[in-house]
Amino acid sequence: MKGLLWVLTLFALAVGISLVADFNEGYVLLVYPPYRAEISLNLAILLTLACFVVFYTLLRTLALTLSMPRRVREFRERRRREKTAREFYDVARLIFEGRYSQALKKATGAHAAGQSPALAALLAAHSAQRLREPDKQKEWLDRAAQDDPKMQSACLMLEAEMHIEMRCFDEAVAVLKRLQDTSGRHIAALRLEMRAHQGSGNWDEVLRIARLLEKRNALLPEAAEEIKLKAHRENIRLRQSDLPQIQAYYKKLPSREVSSRLALTYAEALMELGAEDEAQRFIEKQLDKEWNPRLVDIYGLSQGGDPASRIARADKWLPQHHDDSRLLLALGRMCLAQRLWGKAQSYLEASLSLEDRREVRLELARLLEETDRADEATPHYRAAAGNLARLESK
Repeated sequence: MKGLLWVLTLFALAVGISLVADFNEGYVLLVYPPYRAEISLNLAILLTLACFVVFYTLLRTLALTLSMPRRVREFRERRRREKTAREFYDVARLIFEGRYSQALKKATGAHAAGQSPALAALLAAHSAQRLREPDKQKEWLDRAAQDDPKMQSACLMLEAEMHIEMRCFDEAVAVLKRLQDTSGRHIAALRLEMRAHQGSGNWDEVLRIARLLEKRNALLPEAAEEIKLKAHRENIRLRQSDLPQIQAYYKKLPSREVSSRLALTYAEALMELGAEDEAQRFIEKQLDKEWNPRLVDIYGLSQGGDPASRIARADKWLPQHHDDSRLLLALGRMCLAQRLWGKAQSYLEASLSLEDRREVRLELARLLEETDRADEATPHYRAAAGNLARLESK
């Protein structure tokens, strides 16, 4: 439709010009002594237009001729950029596909061709890292840093990853320290540093970085909680031989980082150091605050404090936790230790009715042997052995 309108417009314009030309009787007189020429105005206009077109065409041709070398250079540069883009696209695709050997070959070719050599060297270093070829990776990292100083931070990040994968955690921390000095701290570097400190067993630093990442919303709360729990547990184990150190460490913990699972680790540490009285008091306080069946297990095995008061304390928990087989087992163990045969058997059988556990079977068998009923103990020993076999087969 638009083309038809243009055709109609051109026809109308041609008709208009022809009509004007028919009624135009003007002329142009050209005088150059001793010559003179007279031509019609219409012809003069046509000649002027023709001269303009010829002159413009000559100028355009000359301009195109003079600009040809520049256009050729631009064309070649554009083709080179397009080829470079395709090369890097292929390298990135091969890396994501996990075809690191081919990616390394492509990146090596791109570097040799001088196409963004620093980036090509960095991609080659990454591919070499995935291929677990540290010598090649180091060589390419050095090349990347030489080709473009701006790649220094990226090179340090890759070098730190290489050290972590090789389990050279101290070297990784040293590299990340250099990165921090040159470009400051950022989230990815902090994550790498936390991994390095986890590997080297520097749990105080793990805690510091985990808290920092959590504050920056760079760690999910659940992940941060697990990392901090692991760090606290390891710190407690590192102080396992020194009771005052363990006590001081646990007391200074932020309340938001104290959980029932960490309390279990602390109680186990107290028991292993022989601080059973303190372990008993701690467990009682913790269970009053938050119920943890595994703490109940430790409470039943503890020898701290007055046995009668411990049994009475556990009896007070029973109405609220009557369906907890571990609490019944703990009561059975404490009564068995006090030679309260009837109560011990009652608690142990109640625990067994809720959950058939190897520990309950063994305690029942021991009770029956203590009360001269060895023949009744035998089925419990067999059942305990069966439970153990089932656990080992899983």
